[in-house]
Amino acid sequence: MRKRELKNMEWWVLIIALILCAIGLVALFSATQENNYDSFYKQLIWLVISLIIMIFFITINYESIVKVSPIFYIAFLVLLVAVLFTNPINGATSWFDIGFFSFQPSEFAKVFVILFLTFIISKIQAKRKENINKISRLLLILIAIGIPIILIVKEPDYGTAAAFIIAFIMMLFTAGIDKKYIIATILLVVVAVPLLYNFVLPEHAKQRIDVFLNPELDPRGAGYNILQSKLAIGAGELTGMGVLKGNQTQLGFLYPKTTDFIFSVISEEMGFVISCTIIILYVVLITKSLYIAKTAKDNTGSLIASGIAGIFLFHMLENIGMVMGLLPITGVPLLFVSYGGSSLITSFICIGLLLNISGKRQKTIFVK
Repeated sequence: MRKRELKNMEWWVLIIALILCAIGLVALFSATQENNYDSFYKQLIWLVISLIIMIFFITINYESIVKVSPIFYIAFLVLLVAVLFTNPINGATSWFDIGFFSFQPSEFAKVFVILFLTFIISKIQAKRKENINKISRLLLILIAIGIPIILIVKEPDYGTAAAFIIAFIMMLFTAGIDKKYIIATILLVVVAVPLLYNFVLPEHAKQRIDVFLNPELDPRGAGYNILQSKLAIGAGELTGMGVLKGNQTQLGFLYPKTTDFIFSVISEEMGFVISCTIIILYVVLITKSLYIAKTAKDNTGSLIASGIAGIFLFHMLENIGMVMGLLPITGVPLLFVSYGGSSLITSFICIGLLLNISGKRQKTIFVK
């Protein structure tokens, strides 16, 4: 790797990711003391593995990775089909349990579907002078994103499916989607949402939405987690109750406190200051990702970076929104902060790609 590339890299995306990981590790240390810090030590191991994998994605030219993305796309479609035949965990068939670790293919699929969509859109733009707005071309792109989304919804994992959709939308904006399609999509969503709620969504999904709108409907059942989360967030006040001292965290009222509700643990024990710091760090990370998309040397880099920005944006808004009662609970982790090997490795693959793309740009390129 040349010195110029190292100098051009947007190192702040890595620094922010590591700061978020550090905050997450402190929260995991506190949340797992009754289990001899098992998840904390595992997360440390996953962090080391993630950083090694990240280095690989920094050193390999991102254009070369995009070229082989159809192979990975097909491989992950096979895995997404295969995982449907595994034993359910918390009501969802999303995991391969391989003894010493669990593997969630939908997490890794987020990155490789973005790379495959980049492959398709780049091919269309190269042949058709940057025009993707014909129905036949859009239909091809929609099929490519639709197949994994359908398989993930089948698990069911609505949160991860939504992350795919947000990343896809960001990529379409970058590719130059016509406004008429945006307007038509908005109208379609307005019509489809009530139909989906009444005739498609299973009862447990409807219950989550109903409880989101009014948690007091079932305070000891479906509304329990969100009510405990709000209590934890409110109890933290400005500076928190102290690490290892949160009532909701240490008495076991938050569940699952190492993954979905890790932000509640942080808010209770570290307070408003650290909670706001996390939000600010995420905003900067997303902004930096979009800046990398704008200053990339080619459309391929721009598409990848904008898709990654979409993933970061969705996970921040959904996880923090759901634990505060602003959005329905979907089981979406807070990237870099929540416990989970699949999530952490995927997140650092994204960081590696962002550093890769920013390193290849020219210093003279700026967007007005």
